[in-house]
Amino acid sequence: MLEWFNALAWFPKVFWMIATIASFIFIITIIMSFAGGDTDDFGDVDADIDGDTGIGFQFITFKNLVGFFTIFGWSGIACIDAGLSQTLTIIIAIACGMVMMAIMAAMFYSMRKLSDSGTLDYNNAINQIGEVYLTVGANRSKIGKAHVRIQGALRELEALTDHPTDLKTGTVIQVKEVTSNGILIIDKLNN
Repeated sequence: MLEWFNALAWFPKVFWMIATIASFIFIITIIMSFAGGDTDDFGDVDADIDGDTGIGFQFITFKNLVGFFTIFGWSGIACIDAGLSQTLTIIIAIACGMVMMAIMAAMFYSMRKLSDSGTLDYNNAINQIGEVYLTVGANRSKIGKAHVRIQGALRELEALTDHPTDLKTGTVIQVKEVTSNGILIIDKLNN
């Protein structure tokens, strides 16, 4: 193996070294991710960038650079084996590496958008239309329940009304405000 590597010209040697080292780091990163750890102990600089909430789409990260150099090295080797010129090999290898970085950046950006705090913000219910589920007493005399769509999901929440008559089951309502303890103040929707 060593004889084969020493027999290579300098140009393919560079691509083989880049591909081998980047692939090794890539494999370690994958193993650590699947093992439940992160690559923080392996010099992951993404953590420094992740704290910056001003950047949503991060193109230059540790993982993206590892992906770039892995694809850069292997596509360069493929171009050399295909007999392409050094200039064309470098151009194609850079283009392939950049495409890989863009794909990985887009993938991590999309995954980051999927994260949800899971916290229900009752203020998102204001002005939403819903339906009374359990009768709500007139003039805040009795807490009832209403079905209202909040944050993309239909929720059953406690409700009060300032309406002069009880709001019976099935009445279409609109949320006017929310109390500090999360009870909806609703009113009959005027058609």
